[in-house]
Amino acid sequence: MLVNRLAAALLAALGAISLSPVAHGEDGYDLWLRYPQLEGAAAEKLNAFNPVIATPSTRGETVDVALDELEAGLSSLLGRPLGTGSGGRITLDCGAPNADPSGRFRVTGSSAEIRIVADEPVGCLYGSFALLRELSLGRAPDQIALDEAPAMDLRMLNHWDNPDGSVERGYAGRSIFDWWHLPRRVDTRMIDYARANASLGINGTVVNNVNASPLFLTPRYLPKLAALADAWRPYGIRIYISARFSAPRDVGGLDTADPLDPQVRAWWKAKADEIYAAIPDFGGFLVKANSEGQPGPQDYGRTHADGANMLADAVGGRGTIIWRAFVYSAEDETDRAKQAYEEFVPLDGQFADNVIVQVKNGPIDFQPREPFHPMFGAMPNTRLMLEAQLTKEYLGFASHLAFLAPMWTEVLDAETGRGGDVADIIAPAGMAGVANTGSDRNWTGSDFDQANWYAFGRLAWDPALTADGIAREWAALTFSRDPAFLQAVVPMMMESRQAVVDYMTPLGLAHLMGTGHHYGPAPWVCDLARPEWNPCYYHKADARGIGFDRTAAGTDALAQYAPSVASGWSDPRTMDQDYLLWFHHVPWDFRVQSGRTLWQELAARYDRGVATVSDMRATWRTLAPFVDRQRFKAVSDMLEIQQEEAQWWRDASLAYWQDLNGLALPAGSAAPAMTLDEYRALEFPEAPGE
Repeated sequence: MLVNRLAAALLAALGAISLSPVAHGEDGYDLWLRYPQLEGAAAEKLNAFNPVIATPSTRGETVDVALDELEAGLSSLLGRPLGTGSGGRITLDCGAPNADPSGRFRVTGSSAEIRIVADEPVGCLYGSFALLRELSLGRAPDQIALDEAPAMDLRMLNHWDNPDGSVERGYAGRSIFDWWHLPRRVDTRMIDYARANASLGINGTVVNNVNASPLFLTPRYLPKLAALADAWRPYGIRIYISARFSAPRDVGGLDTADPLDPQVRAWWKAKADEIYAAIPDFGGFLVKANSEGQPGPQDYGRTHADGANMLADAVGGRGTIIWRAFVYSAEDETDRAKQAYEEFVPLDGQFADNVIVQVKNGPIDFQPREPFHPMFGAMPNTRLMLEAQLTKEYLGFASHLAFLAPMWTEVLDAETGRGGDVADIIAPAGMAGVANTGSDRNWTGSDFDQANWYAFGRLAWDPALTADGIAREWAALTFSRDPAFLQAVVPMMMESRQAVVDYMTPLGLAHLMGTGHHYGPAPWVCDLARPEWNPCYYHKADARGIGFDRTAAGTDALAQYAPSVASGWSDPRTMDQDYLLWFHHVPWDFRVQSGRTLWQELAARYDRGVATVSDMRATWRTLAPFVDRQRFKAVSDMLEIQQEEAQWWRDASLAYWQDLNGLALPAGSAAPAMTLDEYRALEFPEAPGE
């Protein structure tokens, strides 16, 4: 393993390198905005520049935030207060306060001056964070030259938080939103949250669960929402809410929520007017409809376009309706992976201009690996937005180290065969990420999960960035700039997601997790009420073979992709083996590209995943000199949990497959630690995130 070789090399070199001093008590709260004091040549160059911030001619809340960030960040990097006399000037030219907030900025440095230029204040804020990032990474002031604009219009976090403080699929504690004390008390954590988002260019937040409570549409909650909107406005963040489609009936006193009913349309228009009177820059509504039992327009024989357009008319040009394409129902007897395409693609061109259809990265549900969603490229007359999941519902919760930028770049770079890659398709709309923040002191439950928040923001700003480049940035800003540290930790991060795929769902398997909580392996579950709730539905394993046939001989889901894409997945002998069992049902003795039988390859992949986690632990043990004691121990503890659970996933899965196929384990593959009955008997009533 690469990380093993790097770990060995690092151990050999430890006696010969000069290590930077590390703090002994960081708790992760400062995220990637620590701004630790520079050392060596980088410190000499910044001290020689001796920055002095010039007072800009245009002021306002956003510009003041940028100035405060620059002063705090530069002082921390220098290890002293900023000078007030002569020195290198940092000049902000922030344009018109009411200009369209595109976010574009330019930062240019010379030996005498650094200029941050933007068309409007939020661009200056983004430019200030970018300047501090460059300096934190050791760039010399006179070598900084940035000219950036966001690739996507909307860069949004979706919070699955509930009014009572619980978080659906939340693994980092309670909700960060204190609805009980709002609006009178706006916790300082809300400002720190906004600051972290602004540092990445994130410009929208949906504050509540897509399984929405109608409370957020009642007059009592409007002042609470307005208080948050006021707090976040200087940081360029607009507030959105998830709207329950049946609200006119639930809290509006009507006996219907039919989107074509005039009274219903009038109710939503009045509700939108009420919200915009309190929050003039309210972003709009996110809606989950007719999925997993949620109400929607199909309850009244209407289409998704009917429902979305009714809300679009209510908000008008003031905001946006984001309509989720995550739909599936027990009545769909063909293939859950096909349903969203079949419901939405025929509606292409029927959605209002201010409607965005939000599509998950893959056609099932945030699995460790899925092919890109076939809707991307199939609706050229509809704005489509990519939905990713930062909270690791299916990737070991916050307990497992799984850096997700490689997953997202796989999707963003995927050629659709219909108008470019996925990044091209979604550029006019944007990206949404299901947030992984919570009340834990380090925000995300584990320190390395912060990297997924960071990576999402960076890719939403610029999908051309590389996953390893983002990993290097985050690790340097969050832990240590030392090259020896980065040489070891970046490959570890880059291998982590594939490790999870290997020990959980290798070769295109999917949805093998436990019922309800989605914790741990449960491929044996076959008796739940709805077919698509059962892992057996997805793996189709029996004595003869395994995998879901989505070719023309099966459900023909493959035909939903462009022919140029589908042809690459049509032949199980030549296709990318990572998707083999997603698209094909093959015998256990099928010969894969490695030369092994499928059964041998499955065992090898499970073993590879467990071994990679062992290598990650070995690498991390060498990095204690670079990391403060508190965070070093926290990561070490999580890696120990991951090692145990990776082994559990491997053992329980192989035990079940072996029970079905009756085959001996391949040579060199160790027997599971327990019997299949013992694995099946395990229960986890305390699992978080229900």
